[in-house]
Amino acid sequence: MLAFIIMGFIVGFEHSLLVDLYEIVKAPSVLITDYFVVGGLGAAMVNAGLVGLIGILLTKVSKVKVKGPIIAAIFTMAGFSFLGKNIINIWPVFLGVYLYSLTQKEGLNNYILNALFGTALAPLVSSISITSDLGVTGGIIGGVIAGFIVPPLAGHLLATHQGLNLYNIGFTAGFIGTLFTGIFRGIGNAKELVTYWGEGYNDIVFPFLMVYLGSMIILGLFLTRGKLKNYIEIHELSGALVTDTVTHKGLGSSLINMGVVGFLGMSYVLLIGGELNGGALTGIFTIVGFGAFGKHIKNMLPLMLGAYLSLYLFQWNPTEPGPVLGVLFATTLAPISGTLGPLLGMLAGFLHMSMVMNTGYLHGGLNLYNNGFAGGIVATMMIGVIKNYQNDFE
Repeated sequence: MLAFIIMGFIVGFEHSLLVDLYEIVKAPSVLITDYFVVGGLGAAMVNAGLVGLIGILLTKVSKVKVKGPIIAAIFTMAGFSFLGKNIINIWPVFLGVYLYSLTQKEGLNNYILNALFGTALAPLVSSISITSDLGVTGGIIGGVIAGFIVPPLAGHLLATHQGLNLYNIGFTAGFIGTLFTGIFRGIGNAKELVTYWGEGYNDIVFPFLMVYLGSMIILGLFLTRGKLKNYIEIHELSGALVTDTVTHKGLGSSLINMGVVGFLGMSYVLLIGGELNGGALTGIFTIVGFGAFGKHIKNMLPLMLGAYLSLYLFQWNPTEPGPVLGVLFATTLAPISGTLGPLLGMLAGFLHMSMVMNTGYLHGGLNLYNNGFAGGIVATMMIGVIKNYQNDFE
């Protein structure tokens, strides 16, 4: 996370750090809000680093061991800090999860993943605070309520897709965001999608990613003393929740895997002629994080291929914001290809793209993990049909 902050200072700021960060904080932040556009590259990098450090601090305070799930959560938080999360709007969600833990008479450590991933609903705080008559107080209350209902709903919804959607909190947040959006539309204060998509940053971001991802692989090789046995064995894991590669195969092998899948995400964006902007970095760093929690090249590629091929049937340009994010985040369904095989993985990727291009309207961009919402729907539908036919043959 410090690397993000250092990079921010290296590239500099549009005006000053505080002024640029203020531009980010005062944005409604609904999908798709690329902070590269809103506050500039430097401030977006600093914001991502600070949000990631806040996540690490909360983990330390909660006395939770840093393993695969926590790594995935921290990198997802930092990644989405290029696309909707900031140093202000995450706190009410944290508070809501904490209050829920008190009602259960349990420590926050039991709900830390709900708190970290639950910041998918951070735009709810910003949007209410900035674009409604309820103001900052209303935004805080809305965020607390959303955070409060994340843990019980997430636990219930996990069973519907049976662990085949890695972004379970995104699935959960989709329902919560849809609920709030329905209320807002009913009272005449609709929350609608926007598109702020940065261009022209490849020459700066590409070297940063090369060094960042490359250093992860080098560190991993150092920790494993150059032995790749455990890294290779990661590819035999299905990826279904909960697949903690740090616990199963060690930190070194997980770091190698994280760097490799990160390069895969970056390479895809460059091969299609896309932009390495805030949106792309969101997808890439989320993939990196889940390289310690279920994703690897073997179970990702079928999803990405299926999602990419669907673009030609649906006549969407691969470099448009929605399709870029859709292909990268289709890997939320990596457990489907890991469990059911690459052909069904390709089918899942294909179906995911058709779903994700339409689900954003339901929650009005208040759920940053829109792909987790769409992925949960696809996984639930597929597992329902497949289980039915399995039962017929048993």
